[in-house]
Amino acid sequence: MSYTNGLDKPTDYFNAVLWEGNNTAGRQITGVGFEPDLVWLKNRTSSANHGLHTQITGVDGAEYLRTNGTNAITTSANHVTSFDSDGFTINNGLMLNDTSNNYVAWNWKAGGSASSNTDGSITSSVSVNQTAGISIGTFTGTASVGTVGHGLNAVPSMIINRTITAAKDWMTYHHKNTSAPETDYLALNSTNATADFEDVWNDTAPTSSVFTIGNSSQNNTGSGTSIFYAFAEKKGFSKFGSYTGNGNADGTFVYTGFSPSFVMLKRTNTTGSWTMYDNKRHTYNPNGEYLLANNSSGGIDFNNVDFLSNGFKLRDASFNNGSGDTIIYMCFAESPFTTSTGIPTTAR
Repeated sequence: MSYTNGLDKPTDYFNAVLWEGNNTAGRQITGVGFEPDLVWLKNRTSSANHGLHTQITGVDGAEYLRTNGTNAITTSANHVTSFDSDGFTINNGLMLNDTSNNYVAWNWKAGGSASSNTDGSITSSVSVNQTAGISIGTFTGTASVGTVGHGLNAVPSMIINRTITAAKDWMTYHHKNTSAPETDYLALNSTNATADFEDVWNDTAPTSSVFTIGNSSQNNTGSGTSIFYAFAEKKGFSKFGSYTGNGNADGTFVYTGFSPSFVMLKRTNTTGSWTMYDNKRHTYNPNGEYLLANNSSGGIDFNNVDFLSNGFKLRDASFNNGSGDTIIYMCFAESPFTTSTGIPTTAR
């Protein structure tokens, strides 16, 4: 199949890769297809922390964050040691390269080196890919209400933002969280349901140039460094929506307009984990292995979702499909349902 533009080939901007650990220092992980700006990796075999590495926060990616905790950013030589043209290089350790353990990494391409952004009242430093709707940025907190430029030139559908120089929660905005999502938040490191708290987003919806932060120390500690990951929805590449569970084994179908490569789900009306699926760990339906963004556990086999040519479908009566439950999702594409030249995607 030939492609005529960037978003006809979503793997130019997001891709997952797998490997088996071998405890060898300086090991190159390839097959990503681009030099990633964000690498989120996880041990699938054993209980171990998640590791989020970005080009803009640490020399050679050695600084990492974990979504299954509130820890401040950590520096370790036994992590990602470089970002490469087709992936990244790692050293040893249970989190990323232990013998006979299996691993996955989800990779996003932003804009490379960060640039100063003065669109908001608080200056940010951002790496932006407007084509794919991906922005990764940092700023210095003020402990006062302010605005932060994200550089997307589009309204973000999802923002994950936290202070990284102290132990803090992962404050998460999702535009389908509630009818007034700017008044509420979810925590990526927690199973908690949606909570109403003005101090996180100052009850103000994001715009095409900035998002607003309140005076919460979780994402705006005075003089502390904060990081954000902001995503704008792009047709054929990404979708950030919600659905209502039907409580039936013939579960809810969710239309995305593309065949998914990555799906993360979170029940919002009551407690529930952030469950993560991709098209590399399982290449057939049902997609049987999930990981939890808020938990260090290894991969869990449970056949409860199908990846289809134009979306995904739940296959369990209760798990992420409880009757009347509201579930938000974050989804990236393997291929669009139909490319710009009219070529359809085939089903699994």
